[in-house]
Amino acid sequence: MQDEYLSIRKPASGELKDRGSRFIAFAFPVKNEEEIEGALSKIRSRHPKARHHCYAWRLGVDQNLYRSNDDGEPSGTAGRPILAQIDKASLSDILIVVVRYFGGTLLGRGGLIRAYGGAAALAIAHAEIYTSYVEEELELKCKYAAVNEVLDLLKNGPWQVREEEYGDEEVRFRIRARKSWIEELRGKLMKLQGVSIMSKDLK
Repeated sequence: MQDEYLSIRKPASGELKDRGSRFIAFAFPVKNEEEIEGALSKIRSRHPKARHHCYAWRLGVDQNLYRSNDDGEPSGTAGRPILAQIDKASLSDILIVVVRYFGGTLLGRGGLIRAYGGAAALAIAHAEIYTSYVEEELELKCKYAAVNEVLDLLKNGPWQVREEEYGDEEVRFRIRARKSWIEELRGKLMKLQGVSIMSKDLK
C-alpha cells in the first residue's frame, strides 16, 4: 500500500540568468488547487512586470493530479521542463512558479527549456525535502471482555491513541497512524471477538 511520498516542508526559491533574462523560481508546498491559485496570485502580484509566470504542480500520494502552464512561452518550453524537474525529484504536493524578466535576447526553444528547467531545479535544490505520510483514523468499539486484548495491541504498535471513552457496556477508542499501519492494526483487531471497527482517511 502506497502511503508515503516526498514533498517540501516550506517555500524555497532559486534564480538563473541567461543572456540578460532572469528566471526566478518559487517552490511552494500545496495540498489542493485552492492553495495553488492562492500562491499563483501572490507571485503575480509580487512580480507584475515579469513577462511570464510559468508553472507546474503535482498533487497527491499517487501523483496523478498535475498541470503545467507555459504562460505565453512557446508550447512545451516552460511548464513541461518545470514539471520534469518535479518528477525527477519524485516530489508531490508541490507548485513551482518561474517568473521571467525578459532581457531582450531570444533564447530559442532549447534555451528556454534549459532556463525554465534549470531555475526549477535550483528552487528544489534549496528546498527542505521530507517524507509525507497519508494518515488514517480508526475508531473501534469493544466489549469489556475484549478490552485487555485491545489494549495489548494498542500498546505494542506505532499508532497513537487519540481518545478513549469508557461506557457502561463498551469502550470506544480513536486511533491515528499512517495508513499502512492502520491496515495492520485493523487486521489484528478483526480477529478479536466483540470488536467493531470504523475508519476514515485524513485529508
